[in-house]
Amino acid sequence: MNFELNDVRDVWSAVPTPFTRAGELDVPSVKRMVEHHLRLGVRGLFVGGTNGEGPWMTDSQRRLMVRSVVAAARGRLPVTAQVSDNSTCRIVANMKAAKEDGADAAIIAPPSFLLNATPENVRDLYVDAIRACPLPVGIYDRGKNSAVAVPMKALKAIMLEKKVVMLKDSSGDPERRDYFAAIRRKRRDLRILNGDEFNCVAYIKAGYDGVLLGGGVFNGYLARLIVEAARKDDGPLADRLQKKMNQMMYAVYGGKKISCWLAGEKRLLVELGIFSTWHNLLRYPLTPACERAVLRVMRTDRDLLLP
Repeated sequence: MNFELNDVRDVWSAVPTPFTRAGELDVPSVKRMVEHHLRLGVRGLFVGGTNGEGPWMTDSQRRLMVRSVVAAARGRLPVTAQVSDNSTCRIVANMKAAKEDGADAAIIAPPSFLLNATPENVRDLYVDAIRACPLPVGIYDRGKNSAVAVPMKALKAIMLEKKVVMLKDSSGDPERRDYFAAIRRKRRDLRILNGDEFNCVAYIKAGYDGVLLGGGVFNGYLARLIVEAARKDDGPLADRLQKKMNQMMYAVYGGKKISCWLAGEKRLLVELGIFSTWHNLLRYPLTPACERAVLRVMRTDRDLLLP
């Protein structure tokens, strides 16, 4: 489908990747997952991000995942692909592959390993790739949570690039939030989405266009209600819904230490009939306590999981 800025709003999902027990991509589960996102009212999909285990997949797995999501979406949802890497030439190669595989936009996150990471070199890594990209570009900003930090000075230059049309802000940094909200007011051709799923309300109130959540595959409907309440200035309702969503996420992810993260999320999707296994490349465990919590969420919050 053609990338439309009006599609970048409300709730987007950073989709998890389903694997077989042997660690291969589970294509039938991809199809079920895309249909489930449509049921939840999610407006767009981000493939190969952190929640999607993109940095740990092989190139062929990532490309198959993008092609499979695009085929399952059938133009009903925009599909964006993470293309991050440790050099401009590798990022550009990933961008070209994403276009060949049918992605609507390419998303760049900070590199995981970069020598001589001066502010100027970090800036140029992004800017050179953006200018060579055959697709619209999104930026995935993780602030101080990244192995390679993107300084504000470099970030400001990056966000002025005209090919940059969207941003996922997972920095949790009020200074960055204020900057992104200000640039959004100046640039009508830019959309910004909050990636801090435990704190959606403040970002919507700051003028963000929506949220892009790792848990969107199961909390997407509840996130929609939070966004709607925040936009209506119904603070008490928005806060109650956020508290409910946080309780659900902590249960699924293994408590505040997020000790079961991907295993818990995928185990819930198995229970929902979407995934066939909870296999994850990072080997997050599924403890007995986490499994009990997932089953409890299924019993108590079924109406929010399957609206």
